[in-house]
Amino acid sequence: MIPDLKRLIDQVSRDKGIDRQVLIVTLEEAIRSAAKKKFGQDLDLEVAYNDDYGEIEAFQFKDVVDEVENPEMEISLEEGRKLDPGCEMGDSLGIKVDTIALGRIAAQSAKQVIIQKMKDAERDIIYEDYKDRRGEIVNGIVQRLDKGGTTVNLGRADAIVPYREQVPRETYRQGDRIRAFVLEVNRESRGPQIVLSRTHPDFLIKLFTLEVPEIAEGIVTIMGAAREPGSRSKIAVLSKDADIDPVGACVGMKGSRVQSVVQELRGEKIDIIEYNPDPAKFVCNALAPAVISKVVIDQANRLMEVIVPDDQLSLAIGKRGQNVRLASRLSDWRIDVKSESKYQTSLKEGYESLLTLPGVGAATAEHLYEAGFSSAEELAGAQIEELVVIPGISQQKATRFIEAAKAYMADQESNEAAEQEISDTEERDSARA
Repeated sequence: MIPDLKRLIDQVSRDKGIDRQVLIVTLEEAIRSAAKKKFGQDLDLEVAYNDDYGEIEAFQFKDVVDEVENPEMEISLEEGRKLDPGCEMGDSLGIKVDTIALGRIAAQSAKQVIIQKMKDAERDIIYEDYKDRRGEIVNGIVQRLDKGGTTVNLGRADAIVPYREQVPRETYRQGDRIRAFVLEVNRESRGPQIVLSRTHPDFLIKLFTLEVPEIAEGIVTIMGAAREPGSRSKIAVLSKDADIDPVGACVGMKGSRVQSVVQELRGEKIDIIEYNPDPAKFVCNALAPAVISKVVIDQANRLMEVIVPDDQLSLAIGKRGQNVRLASRLSDWRIDVKSESKYQTSLKEGYESLLTLPGVGAATAEHLYEAGFSSAEELAGAQIEELVVIPGISQQKATRFIEAAKAYMADQESNEAAEQEISDTEERDSARA
């Protein structure tokens, strides 16, 4: 039916990288399917590849009976003994089917099954090859650009870089070389979908791992990365060896190592920061080059209030808040940057708000302030158990102070709402005029 079948199996196995046994099983299934289409689905058929002869052999099995009722499934003893003189009643007799007799249509059906199975096998191989490559960097050639993203040829497989995973303002043309991070490998009916990214923070980490031997060897560890793709990034590094400077290792001689990464990211600025297990020191490092005067930590809400000199405020915040935003992502802390003058003003206003509460004198306000309750707002959120440990405050006083603070905050919110309403009314009147 298929001339030079053995040679064909060997060639396809070699060219397509498909296991030889997978092809043989596929051929057997294809011939079985074609035979059943030709002779009926009830056929008791066994198909096997004979490697010695290089051909597919098909055998139809029939039960030896005294009286034949179903010729497709049964054979008389007399007819059976013509094929096998030693057969007896009740035996199952295998009769070789001439595969050539399957005809052109059946052969075409077999061919379609073989092609489909080969495609499925190729897809499985590609999926198995790439499923464990998540998190790796791959190189490819831009094949086409369409509404879904940029299709990249990786050799044996195609991948896609969705527009959300492309760096803003980066443009590609057909035939361009591209380097990207394997983000996802999904098994789909049309074949495995390999999703690449050039914006993921791990892409930056992998690039440094390739460029810095100390990272590849495990001497220097990247503790985290934060990116605004195409604009600026921050990475935190830590050295296990006291003699090796982690920042210097990543920068390289005359900046050679970091420049290689910057060039790959088309000019993206990279801040390399030394990691510190102390959150406050780490945040100070992350906000560099700004000078930090003071850090106030709210552990419960993972909030840091960072105080900087007035002339350092814009530097700490960065262009459109970029510096503080990246530092927040890198440290996993919410960061509120304030100038020293604004901080002093807020402290004064908070202290004065305590003094406005009934029963709170200067001494009590000092005690509350020292205990960490620097304003009526903070006092309103306090628990009675937290206040009774402060000198001079009983449970009864604590309850009264908290209720007074809540009433004060309610009045403040009401006043702010009224002021906003007046402002909105004035704006509307001005617009009408």
